[in-house]
Amino acid sequence: SDMHRWAVSPGNYTSRAMEPPISRVDLQEMAHAAGFSRVGVAGVDLASDEALLLQWLERGHHGRMHYMERHGTRRSRPAELIPGTARVISLAMDYWPGDAAPADQVLAAPRQGYVSRYALGRDYHKVMRQALARLADAIAARAPHTYRVFVDSGPVLEKPLARNAGLGWIGKHTNPISSDAGSYFFLGEILTDLPLPVDEPATAHCGSCTACMPACPTQAIIAPFQLDARRGISYLTIELRESIPVEFRAAIGNRIYGCDDCQLVCPWNKFARAAAHPDFRVRHALDAPRLADLAGWSRADFESRFEGSAIRRIGYEVFLRNVMVALGNGPADEAALRILRLRCGDDSALVAEHARWALDRLQSRGS
Repeated sequence: SDMHRWAVSPGNYTSRAMEPPISRVDLQEMAHAAGFSRVGVAGVDLASDEALLLQWLERGHHGRMHYMERHGTRRSRPAELIPGTARVISLAMDYWPGDAAPADQVLAAPRQGYVSRYALGRDYHKVMRQALARLADAIAARAPHTYRVFVDSGPVLEKPLARNAGLGWIGKHTNPISSDAGSYFFLGEILTDLPLPVDEPATAHCGSCTACMPACPTQAIIAPFQLDARRGISYLTIELRESIPVEFRAAIGNRIYGCDDCQLVCPWNKFARAAAHPDFRVRHALDAPRLADLAGWSRADFESRFEGSAIRRIGYEVFLRNVMVALGNGPADEAALRILRLRCGDDSALVAEHARWALDRLQSRGS
């Protein structure tokens, strides 16, 4: 659907005779040809979002993600990050794996591990970066420009930019939502010096719905539009590289890499679109893996199975740590007990500590 209308900013064009360097229709066609689902253009003013970012950092809600503070206000000032930036082209690519085992079934199967649906295929950073570079080059062939592309890879406030570009509003769970595509999409940006006309910002349509808030297993959505990342399962299983606070371990359940709970209950996801890109198809049966199998993987198994996967970046020890927690939340069967006894003596103090916690938990439940 043609959601975005060009809204010409005052001062951009003084007469109808001055055409934008690239028409909106051409930009859409080029974006689709590069593999993107949706495209929009935003200006560079993020002052109100900057205030919210600074407040969030002040409260310490970013936890150990020190890079969030290191970049300071460059994150909310694209023209300071890349001098000369006049516009941000925001792009969305759908990732929902239509061929994956149903998420609710995996979450209800304690002998299986749950991997966030975005990470079941190839690492999206690589896929998106290649597509962004293709698009930026296609634009340059029509209208030479100075640009830089970003995929979750630099200090860019990508969600407010996507909202301002008309791609979707920011939901109460802090993820972007599109009224015709749900929330299962990746975002990427091209910072450019081309004076393109900007899109109308997306308007919010959460209304009085708060389904996402109680759905969060660790209650990380502390108020509408406010996320305490330190409590989030994505933070605990991916960003945090040390011991997981004991208070959150039981609530993590069988989630071994990220989580999707707030999105799974969002009514807008009835409009979610399956990924068109073949690289987002499920690999290595990660949509419903057996925890007992994962717990037996060697470092070499981990490295080879997760070649080209986003999961590889957390490293072998953190991956095993997560699997130990999931085993501790599952049934006290012989296979789990045997693995945990073995891993209690693991070379990694991190893995051994979580294995001991899990073993104690299963044994106390079994006695």
